[in-house]
This record gives sequence, structure tokens and C-alpha cells, in this order.
Amino acid sequence: MQSLIKPRRSFLAVSGAGVLSAAAVAVLAGRAAPAQAQTASMADVNILNVALGLEHEAIGAYELGAKSGLLQKPALDVAVLFQSHHKAHRDALAAAIASLGGKAVETKSLDDYAKALNAGTLKNQTDVLMLAARLELGATNAYLGVIPAFKDAKLGQVAARLAADETMHWTALSGTLSRALPANALSFGA
Repeated sequence: MQSLIKPRRSFLAVSGAGVLSAAAVAVLAGRAAPAQAQTASMADVNILNVALGLEHEAIGAYELGAKSGLLQKPALDVAVLFQSHHKAHRDALAAAIASLGGKAVETKSLDDYAKALNAGTLKNQTDVLMLAARLELGATNAYLGVIPAFKDAKLGQVAARLAADETMHWTALSGTLSRALPANALSFGA
């Protein structure tokens, strides 16, 4: 449900090349990065790859939902829109991984995602929307949880922006499902 919105700015556009770690800048300049910086970059790459895996899963989930025949307009339009957001997230994460000298994790087959998500149990539109809301909440909390782990603080800022998108998706899905918003403040990332 996240793929028809304009792609958001990529990681590299947050503040120009300011998103790149010192190691990535050194590599791009043709110099060997210090070993400590390379280690920090690879730690960030590992975190980014976990995030990329979540985005691949979200893209697959929305694809399954859209192809299921269970979603009716306007929920189908929202699903496609949100999928486009996840595709933009995927592209930004893959670009950031490459800029740090890493290799992006590959997407799995749609059948693999269907099995992992128990797509065979989805019987109606509500089931699909509940699955999407669960995945969006999980992604929100995952992005918020990794912010302190980034060695490059700019990547933490990007993770916060991605968490904001995921929170917006969760909120929209919750409204569609007529779920009440959280009664307490600070309800995400805990």
C-alpha cells in the first residue's frame, strides 16, 4: 500500500553528500579509508541491509495484497501508494549501501514472502489491512530502534525520516480499520 506517492528524497539528498560517512567519502575520493572508519561503515551497512530487507518484505506484502483481489478501492489505491513509498525507501537504502562500499541484500521471491507472511490465511480486505498495519508498526519500531546504533549520525536522521513514513502508513491503515489512535504519548519505538 505504499507505492504511488512521489519518491522521497534519497539518503544522499538529505544534505548533499553529507550523508556519507568519512569512510565513504574517502573511498569516493580514491583514498583508502582508515580501518576504523571502514569498520564503522560496514556496521552501518549491516544495519542498512536489515532495513532493506524490511523494505523488500513490505513491497512483497503490498504486491500480494494488490494481487489478491481482496482489496477494493480506495484501499487498493492506498496499498499501491504505500508500496511506491517502500520502493523509494528500497532505492534510497540500496544507494546508501553502495555508497558505503557494501552489497545490498537481494529481494526474495513473491512466493517466499507469501509463505513468510502466511498470505494463504488472508480471507478479506480487513485481513490484508491488518497484516499491512502490523508490518508498518514493526518497521516503525525497527527504524526507531536502530537510530542510536548508526556510527554515522546522518544515517540516524534518515532512519528517523523512514520511521516517520512508516508511522504515517500505520496511522492511515489504523484509520481505515477504524482503530483508535494510541491513547498514550511516546507509543512508538518502545
